[in-house]
Amino acid sequence: MHQLSVVIITYNEEHNIARCIESVREIADDIVVVDSLSTDNTKHIATSLGARVIDQKFLGHIEQKNFAITQAKHPFVLSLDADEALDDTLKASIKQVKENKDADGYSMNRLTNYCGKWIRHCGWYPDTKLRLWDSTKGRWTGINPHDRYEMDQGATIRHLKGDILHYSYYTIDDHHRQISYFTDIASKALFKEGVRPGLVKMYLSPVMRFIKNYIIQLGFLDGYYGFVISKLSASATFIKYKKLRMLYENA
Repeated sequence: MHQLSVVIITYNEEHNIARCIESVREIADDIVVVDSLSTDNTKHIATSLGARVIDQKFLGHIEQKNFAITQAKHPFVLSLDADEALDDTLKASIKQVKENKDADGYSMNRLTNYCGKWIRHCGWYPDTKLRLWDSTKGRWTGINPHDRYEMDQGATIRHLKGDILHYSYYTIDDHHRQISYFTDIASKALFKEGVRPGLVKMYLSPVMRFIKNYIIQLGFLDGYYGFVISKLSASATFIKYKKLRMLYENA
């Protein structure tokens, strides 16, 4: 039986953290929460549910998740965000992996709940994620805030049945606030990389994003919220590039 550590990074997640931890308690041999100095009850809730809580000032999404891995007791790691939980099918799949580990990493689908509705289009599903792995054979990479886990060359990966349940936004205002936050981070990361968006890209990319999400990826089948998601995703693309241009103008 392979021992499993579950790692979760948090900041003011008192509304989500209990659901996340409860969903993994029967499969986890170790639960570690790396908290970015929350000011709410996140740490108290996590501790009361048996998690080890480690304070760490936020280093960046990628950096914080890599740090969290170093705090795990076991090299076999499942990484979740606080607003995520495992469905029963995925828990059963992970139990089987613990008994018979036959790959270095395991991917799984993620199903997102938006304002109370499960979104199955807009490019939001299956939203495959690599979240379970031998942590000695990979690392978090990407451009903040869009992190991804990358396995070493030659590592084997298998897909598991079941979904990560992602409780993303409770209100549309939550989505607006996240767009503001993420576009700040993304524009600064692109600026650091030397990316220079032209006016054509800044204005055309949002249009193409809407067409892709709403029409090509069948967002219209998700009804009203499919339209909202597609519209806000397009808006986020424009805001990101606008903020990036402003960084160059003020440099």
